[in-house]
Amino acid sequence: MSGRIAFQGELGAYSHQACQQARVDMTAVPCVTFEEVIDRTVTGDVDLGMLAVENSTYGRVADVHRLLPQSGLHIVDEAFVRVHVNLLGVPGAALAQIKEAHGHVVILPQCTGFLRAHNIRGVVSSDNARAAREVAQARDPSKAALASELAASIYGLDILAPAIEDQANNTTRFLVMARALDLSRRADQMMTTFVFRVRNIPAALYKAMGGFATNGVN
Repeated sequence: MSGRIAFQGELGAYSHQACQQARVDMTAVPCVTFEEVIDRTVTGDVDLGMLAVENSTYGRVADVHRLLPQSGLHIVDEAFVRVHVNLLGVPGAALAQIKEAHGHVVILPQCTGFLRAHNIRGVVSSDNARAAREVAQARDPSKAALASELAASIYGLDILAPAIEDQANNTTRFLVMARALDLSRRADQMMTTFVFRVRNIPAALYKAMGGFATNGVN
């Protein structure tokens, strides 16, 4: 389908990459916050929203889990992005010149081994793609960004070291959100997402989850 899909972050973010993978024919629209992604999807400014919900290394994205139940949107698809963290520098820079690596607070700890081995100081940025953009603008060969190959392409940076993440299978799961249900794939294996609360009593969660095992639900 053609149309527009919103994501949180700047052009070149891993969520932008998720949009390109899951909806290659749609125009990706960057948003500052998860709330903006949801609002623009709800109002119809965009057709779909792409939201990160969990990462195999970092864990769940708490803000998204908090926002989804009240969003009024429906999950219509999911996407998995293998997160390769690349060290990006300005054209002509060499790995030996890099003193600082700018990246999101979630990404920096995932590259600790590489940064320590090369005596590179991690600097927190609000967004990995933004870090790439700012490194490109600064034109300082001693500064690098931790970001995607897509960001390198968009901002004209060189990949000084590819896939420097500590965990080899680092993957982020994204949900594709829409205003209306999509029942067109009902013949496929379906996945259901729901939210529930339990009473504050011993074994409450165990008893709630036990119903799945009793009824053979994976």
